Amino acid sequence: MDVVQWITIGVAVAVSVLVVTVAHWLLTHQLGRVWSLAGPLVARCRGSAYAAAAVIGINVSLPARGELADRSLFPLIQHGMSILLIGALTWLALTVAYAVTDTVLVKLAERNADDDRRSRRLQTQVRLLRRVTASIIGFLAVAAILFTFPAVQGLGAGLLASAGLLSVVAGVAAQSTLGNVFAGLQLAFSDALRINDIVVFQGEWGRVEELSLTNVTLRMWDERRLVVPVSHFTTNPFENWTKQGASITGWVMLQVDWSVPIDKVREEVGAFVTEHPLWDGRRWSLQATDILDGGVVQLRAVATTADSDARWDLACDLREHLIGFINANYPEALPRGRTEFIVAGEDEYATAFPQSAFRRGRPSGGEAGSAGGAGSPGGAGSPGPDGSVGVAGSRGAESGSSKADGSEDNGSRGDGDGDGDGSGSGDGE
Repeated sequence: MDVVQWITIGVAVAVSVLVVTVAHWLLTHQLGRVWSLAGPLVARCRGSAYAAAAVIGINVSLPARGELADRSLFPLIQHGMSILLIGALTWLALTVAYAVTDTVLVKLAERNADDDRRSRRLQTQVRLLRRVTASIIGFLAVAAILFTFPAVQGLGAGLLASAGLLSVVAGVAAQSTLGNVFAGLQLAFSDALRINDIVVFQGEWGRVEELSLTNVTLRMWDERRLVVPVSHFTTNPFENWTKQGASITGWVMLQVDWSVPIDKVREEVGAFVTEHPLWDGRRWSLQATDILDGGVVQLRAVATTADSDARWDLACDLREHLIGFINANYPEALPRGRTEFIVAGEDEYATAFPQSAFRRGRPSGGEAGSAGGAGSPGGAGSPGPDGSVGVAGSRGAESGSSKADGSEDNGSRGDGDGDGDGSGSGDGE
């Protein structure tokens, strides 16, 4: 190309860029005050608009085939500029689509409270439709670029003829991907899951941060991000705390002793909850819900809140307050374990514990009398300092059996080890 042709191309590009610059100034300084779409268009389309203007200017001013000195380069230049034009216009179309949806999302975000279900539903659907639109535009752009090649144009007729077979093969090969895509559409338009919904996933609390065609991104309570396939939410049950509204009930479980004054604790719960700023004024209660093994009573305090964040804070505050209240005013009501010792005569002990080792180990007949010479009437001693029950009179029984064998000193041994009433010697005789 000669100098004049290069100058022509430069002037065309400059004019195209100047037009975009004027449009940018008008959108920023004039239309931005009265048109809500002006701001998103400027923010999204600045780079793509200038690129498209430059490519369009070059294509408009490109010399004809006969004006080129080397005509063999003309097909290559024309093909390359066609690809650039398709790419630039695709980029511009994508940014315009995102700018339009940004306008809608900004308006919805102003009402994006947990209890505004309609706003969150529309926000989810708009985001999903934007991704679908971007995917379609990108697919068409790639197809248009491919069909600029002569070899692909010849292949196109064969592809269209076998479209049925190819669709079956593609469906089988991408079954999981297509399943996630349709699951994403199902979630968005069935109103089962929305942006900023609070859900419980595998026992953990999280908020829906992003919903795409393939994945759901959950922002967990500790600011972790959990990416879950969309199909999981269409094939498995899950908890949605904001499906119908943001209000929720919080609870606190306490395990206390039977001696707890439930009416006093109920009065304290009412006084604390009704004065707490996070209580929404609907209801509160305290009930004894169960009697657990180990001799403790289970109390449940309930209070309603406006949202899940307030529920957590109010429940923690109420739990801390009740722990301090019971510990300071009713320490005897704290949960504790109990052990009961039984001291009884022989007959009562035999009735209560017929299979005990103590019963099986007692001597019979005359020997039992020597055992009876122990410190207690039934042969069982009093509990010691460590709570164990001693078995006294064993030496008395031993002395009684010695007397039966003809020993002469068993009476003194019976007196010494018994309670001093001569029972060991008498049984021997």
